[in-house]
Amino acid sequence: MRILVVDDEPIIRMDLVEILLENNCIVVAEASDGETAVNLARSIIPDVTLMDIKMAGSINGMQAAKILIEEEICPVVLLTAYHQAELIEESTAIGVYGYLVKPIKESEVYPALKVAVAKWQGVQKLKEENIDLKNKLEKRKIIEVAKGVLMDKYDMKEKEAYRKIQKLSMEKRMDMVEIAKSIILSNEVASL
Repeated sequence: MRILVVDDEPIIRMDLVEILLENNCIVVAEASDGETAVNLARSIIPDVTLMDIKMAGSINGMQAAKILIEEEICPVVLLTAYHQAELIEESTAIGVYGYLVKPIKESEVYPALKVAVAKWQGVQKLKEENIDLKNKLEKRKIIEVAKGVLMDKYDMKEKEAYRKIQKLSMEKRMDMVEIAKSIILSNEVASL
């Protein structure tokens, strides 16, 4: 795992890096403030960011986490000395993938990061599948409209219209959607 470690306290950052290295992780970068963390993450694209919530600077850890998640750069596991309900609610609302309270137990760091990465990958895969399904549905809609045109214009049955589009697709060596678009376009031009 490639990890960006962000904490404004150098000793804590050093301890975190040591814990991660002992677990065969790669620390790709370190930062002491949210703005630097965001810029590093944008350029490096780590697998996960381990970040303190309260840090000095123009962007705190919570704000930086929100940016990284919204821009779909990487999952974020937050570190904090605070376990107030408001912070937990806010981190949940922005979609943080983990929340560790200081002082952290070494045995909890790696599993939290591993789970965060796995969840992130699952969400990304679902988003890709969703886009793929939307594209397939749009293509299907275009073919349905073209079938309707053929059925109306040439008094064809549904199966016959579909086979006609399929046959033209094979003959012209074009995708069925492109054939369907041509049928729809020629019908629109004819009706002008």
